[in-house]
Amino acid sequence: MTEQPQVPVLVVGGSLVGLSTALFLARRGVACLVLEQRAGLSAHPRTRGVNPRSMELLRAAGLEDELRALPSARALARNSGLRLASSLAGPELGSFQEEYYREVSSDLGALSPTSWCLCHQNELEGVLRRAAERAGAEFRFGSELVSCAQDADGVTALVRDGADGTTSRLRTRYLVAADGARSGLRRRLGIPFDGTGGLGRFLAIHFRADLAEELGERRFVMCYTFNDRVRGALIPLDNASEWRLDVILGPDDPGTPEEVLAAFPPERCAELVRAASGVPDLAVRVLGAVPWEAAAKVARRFRAGRVFLAGDAAHVMPPSGAFGSNSGVQDAHNLAWKLAAVLAGQASPGLLDSYEAERRPLGAATVRQAVLRQRDRPRHGGRGARRALPPGLVDDTTVWFGWRHTVGGDVWVTDPRGLPGTRAPHVPLLRDGTECSTLDLFGDGPVLLTGSRPGPWPAAAEAAARRLGVPLQVHGIGGGGAYGAPDGEWAKAYGTTDAGAVLVRPDGVVAWRSAGTPDDAEDALRTALARMLGR
Repeated sequence: MTEQPQVPVLVVGGSLVGLSTALFLARRGVACLVLEQRAGLSAHPRTRGVNPRSMELLRAAGLEDELRALPSARALARNSGLRLASSLAGPELGSFQEEYYREVSSDLGALSPTSWCLCHQNELEGVLRRAAERAGAEFRFGSELVSCAQDADGVTALVRDGADGTTSRLRTRYLVAADGARSGLRRRLGIPFDGTGGLGRFLAIHFRADLAEELGERRFVMCYTFNDRVRGALIPLDNASEWRLDVILGPDDPGTPEEVLAAFPPERCAELVRAASGVPDLAVRVLGAVPWEAAAKVARRFRAGRVFLAGDAAHVMPPSGAFGSNSGVQDAHNLAWKLAAVLAGQASPGLLDSYEAERRPLGAATVRQAVLRQRDRPRHGGRGARRALPPGLVDDTTVWFGWRHTVGGDVWVTDPRGLPGTRAPHVPLLRDGTECSTLDLFGDGPVLLTGSRPGPWPAAAEAAARRLGVPLQVHGIGGGGAYGAPDGEWAKAYGTTDAGAVLVRPDGVVAWRSAGTPDDAEDALRTALARMLGR
């Protein structure tokens, strides 16, 4: 057994959430190592769709253009909407529209500087890995965490190399469990899931077949197909020859993943594809099949000492709404700035308590929204009578942008307007004649926004930052400042006045605001900044 040098943060799991954690940490100068059991990234397309909030975070990481240039993103740039049909070649039964559902093509310009990006998870993960490596993160594929033990100063991890079976000890200050819904780390820590499984079992069939003629000019995100031979959803991956069919499994179908795969060999999968497509003699090449089960579960705790759960290790939700993977990316973003601030000595270790306090209630509320959407989605063909919307269901934009980190009460806020604990609002800006957003000002560290009458705020910020020993950027909005905006627009969006100020956390969440100028601006700001850092 060999001894390895200490790494500040060890991330277990090299899929979407682990890669996002590595990226966000490395961009903040935190050295981290990612362990992944597989020999490399998965080639299966799996989930698809980076929602607008996650795109805001990846835009701040400088990745928006690269993501939109991916082959799948280019191919699916015009896709939007959900359809119902007896088969792809058969008659459509209608489109799926509800008050809460926002089409992928919806104009979100008043809410965000970005929008959906429909790209396959395997392509997205490649971008994240390359970006994380450029920022300094390290990866060790084919490596398994065997055990870990905590003490007052850190975590000792026992790691096995899958190639030769050798083991080594690795010391880390903090460990992030991003190892999925069946997280071995979560189980070793004795943290149970609260919630339920059994919300539906599916078989995702990845296949190639020329369906361009049957698709025609339609460009949908998903087409639910219902006939006497198959129930499921056809998902175009390139609007031509690459597709996924998610087949709904029934109570008489086998139970375990191994049994499902044995019962659905490639030839049977191909027959299901022909039934969903409506082309009896379709030439089909099955590329792979993955059984999966919809569940609604939340870990009872998101933290155990120096170990933090993120993504599916912390919460599992049905795919309706595409909230699951995006929630994991946002877990990673929330945790990364806090770990970075603590490791840099800028924040108290107590700041890390806020990860569970913020992300667990929001995770549980998002799981509920996904469940409500799944129950409201079609179960069979035909139009049928409209049902009343499930109680408690909120619209998509509220789930993306209208949450609040608060103690107790509902996490959803339909009109946040810069409330502390909410996402800092998007306001269109002009800098040197170039359009940008208030959101483009966040991501590197704490930011103080001031209005067209900044008064003592810039000097107060400089003094407060110096006394606390933390960086604090100041950006003036309007009034001849570097960033131009229509008169009063910023103050209205942030619930303040042109003489006020707003302190924004490195993750783009409002930490504190002052409607005007207090008698002692420096003291007020220093107190707010210290509280933000858990000091």
